[in-house]
Amino acid sequence: MDSPMCSGCVREAVEVVCLEVGKPSSVEVSFDSLRVLEAFSEFIKEPVKIPLYVLRKLPYELRKKNFKIWTVLGKKEKEWEILEISSEPLEKALGIAIDLGSTTIAFYVYDFLKKEVLQKFSIVNPQVVVGEDILTRLHFARKEENLKYLQKITVDAINKELEKISKSEIYYLTICGNTVMSHFLAGLPVRYIFGDPPCPCTKEYGVFEAKELGLEAHPCAKVFIFPSVGAYFGGDIIAGLYFSEIYKKEGYYFFIDVGTNAEVVLGNRDFLLVTSGAAGPALEGGIFECGCQAKEGAIYSVVINSYKEELQYFTLNNKAPVGICGSGIIDLIAQLFINGLLSNEGKFIKKSFHNRFKKIDDELAFIVAFAEETAERKLIYIKESEIKSFLRSKGAMYAILRVLCEKVGLSFNEIEKFYIAGTFGNHIRVESAVTLGMLPEEALEKTEGLGNAAGEGALKFLQKPEFSEIEDILKNITYLDLNKDPRFMEIFAGARFLGRVYV
Repeated sequence: MDSPMCSGCVREAVEVVCLEVGKPSSVEVSFDSLRVLEAFSEFIKEPVKIPLYVLRKLPYELRKKNFKIWTVLGKKEKEWEILEISSEPLEKALGIAIDLGSTTIAFYVYDFLKKEVLQKFSIVNPQVVVGEDILTRLHFARKEENLKYLQKITVDAINKELEKISKSEIYYLTICGNTVMSHFLAGLPVRYIFGDPPCPCTKEYGVFEAKELGLEAHPCAKVFIFPSVGAYFGGDIIAGLYFSEIYKKEGYYFFIDVGTNAEVVLGNRDFLLVTSGAAGPALEGGIFECGCQAKEGAIYSVVINSYKEELQYFTLNNKAPVGICGSGIIDLIAQLFINGLLSNEGKFIKKSFHNRFKKIDDELAFIVAFAEETAERKLIYIKESEIKSFLRSKGAMYAILRVLCEKVGLSFNEIEKFYIAGTFGNHIRVESAVTLGMLPEEALEKTEGLGNAAGEGALKFLQKPEFSEIEDILKNITYLDLNKDPRFMEIFAGARFLGRVYV
């Protein structure tokens, strides 16, 4: 048997196997399908299913090369399925990992034959035409025809990319998104997600046929959608945890994902204590007139010298600035504060840089980039009211971290790592976050950016489809609602000022 597989070595979501199948016997009744399954039984303990699509071509393909065939196996929860058979070796067998974000959709193209990632790219989520924020889309999708519209434009956008990749060679897709995004993709009712009490349609999606979702791939292609924990804690965070592997480790770890909300997990192999808060939009730049996502031209870092009245900013890909993203905002406010241009309460102090202070809409603002410097020839600035909104968000982040530690009886110095997911995590200057009192001082030497942990987790599942580990993550999660927690409110009240927190 010419096969790369052996007993116990099946690892990826798709395996391409060359089989030498026993020939029919004149002594007893012999079925082609049974002899194929017998060939697999030598090295696969789990059941193997043969769909009708494969059965229809099985007799012909078997006899083209004297009962030697190449098979494509796809992993399901408790069994494998033969997705394709051929009398000739396959040139490609692709998997697509998708991070279905509310603003962007990230794609990872993986080749199961070469065991390598062929490309990574992202597109704008077409749902933004309905509304930038999820709540707007949720209200829109209360009508069944609008829900169908959101699903269609989402699936159409994904299919457009799959067509470019070579859809007939795509055998497996893994998709992660927050609870709302996953519901939109599957066309599930969302009316009750943010009701009182919140009640999503489903927690676990399992493995679908790609064609059930309208995704254009191989006729037998499978789709795994990461499960959710609740309305505020979706499959994107489960995928991020799967990538970070804190659920396997000893010690204590924080996993922080800043997006539409800020989701925070404290845990290890024994427990995962999770919560979420509305800190996300501010920390990602979402509440600022000149805020933007971490994209080309986004200002991600700022350095100020008030004595020389010098300001230097850095943009992604060194392009002309288009706005300022979350990490840049944290840097900017920290630099304004340590240079004496901001009070603890977030009020401007005009002791220098007089040419950068300007009234905009009858409100004092600080100019980061003048119009002639920017890509769109528009000022990039930050207003005093925006800084105060930021202080609430950064205070919420610190309070979340502090309360989670207290619930477990820990201090910050007992934390092994602070993992921060997303582009935000890759570009944040930890010193600035600590200076502002967003992160504790202990994070200075213990913070690690994970990049797009959700997308990487979806990719990891293509390479290592451990359904049992996903179940372990779900079983170990305890969700903590801090909205009415008096200790959270106490810490939050003291953390809404610039500087390190001593509550």
